[in-house]
Amino acid sequence: MVNKILAIGDVGNIIKTIKKYSKKSEIHIINYPQDGSATFVNRDSDLFFKTWKVSEHVSKINEIKDDFDLCLTTGSERIAYLCDLNYIAYYLGRDIDVPKFKKHSKEEWQNEALFDNNLFERKFYWNAFKEAIAHVAGMWQYESLKKYTDDGINSARIPIDTDFFNPNIKPISIEKNKFTFFSPMRMEKAKGTDILWKALKLCKSDFDIIGVDWYGETTDEEREFKKELISNMPQQIKLIPPIKNEDIPKYYTFADAVIANLFIGTFELVSLESVMCGTPVIQFTDKKRKIVVDDNILDSPFLPFSNDPETIAKLIDHMVESKGFCDEMLQQQQKFVNTISDPQKCADWWDSLFEKMIINHKNIRKNSSEYKIKFTMIHFLISNRLYLSKIKKFLFRTNSYTGQTLYDNN
Repeated sequence: MVNKILAIGDVGNIIKTIKKYSKKSEIHIINYPQDGSATFVNRDSDLFFKTWKVSEHVSKINEIKDDFDLCLTTGSERIAYLCDLNYIAYYLGRDIDVPKFKKHSKEEWQNEALFDNNLFERKFYWNAFKEAIAHVAGMWQYESLKKYTDDGINSARIPIDTDFFNPNIKPISIEKNKFTFFSPMRMEKAKGTDILWKALKLCKSDFDIIGVDWYGETTDEEREFKKELISNMPQQIKLIPPIKNEDIPKYYTFADAVIANLFIGTFELVSLESVMCGTPVIQFTDKKRKIVVDDNILDSPFLPFSNDPETIAKLIDHMVESKGFCDEMLQQQQKFVNTISDPQKCADWWDSLFEKMIINHKNIRKNSSEYKIKFTMIHFLISNRLYLSKIKKFLFRTNSYTGQTLYDNN
């Protein structure tokens, strides 16, 4: 029997990769409009929402939901909750370490709140969190998840499409006159860009770093940070415009090494992708962060184990000056990444979880009462400070819940 899964949203094409390698599940991905940074990241989906209006999202999901056995969300719990679905919440990025149900929710390294939702909004998002039938996270996301539930599933598996990321990719055709690093991350405090700037001032070797002209600009605090980065740009940095997703592997195979996250203390997609392309990575590893795969704790080989600028500068110089050291580093990283990111093993893990959840829950619908479904919708409308007339309009529409959702809201 094939598991039919409706996935709402996708981060870094992770769900796309799970879908490709799954043997027991048919995953249908519906994604948000491809604007902003999404034009560089998302390859494709089965279906796209046409707008950012929640009304359209809920209406579309209600139209197609009965074709599926289960829902998987990445940052889209509110849509699945409003549609009264049984859904697995998969947390990546800011989805759980800066939750919308927390008052003055902010990154632990920031002073300015990312979300400052009112009481009704926080209650709504807390309910959406609680209604998930399973919560999955790994690395630092799991550390945040366990603050809010004792039933979270800890798995650091992140699949990498080896057809797309591999050492045989033809490098980008640009001139290279010296040892060249590639650093495709958004430039911001959470990536350790300021730490890298300090380290580069201490370096003694000669090299270039290809960086992307892409900055964190969500808050005023981040925008001020961007100004500081630009005004103190090291001479080694050579900026290029944002890159289409299909071109990133060409830069990985072009580069002699990659500089990834120097702040968070664990790997992200950049580290995994570059190693799959046969390129060694500088990535700060905080040994206090637990990496769990199949209930086993793994030790990360990514260096350095300190993000002190002087330590990073010495590592950079050593890599520039010693090809043997780079080769040895890559071998250790490849063994680790093949364990963490083998796409078939990742897909098999998700197939097993889908099967378990479908056995326990039988149907994608929670089958809540019509009263509860309407109350949830009204709660959402109130939390977004809509006029009473809109609430009354929704409440007294004659269409049943099995039809389209009829409210209009951003």
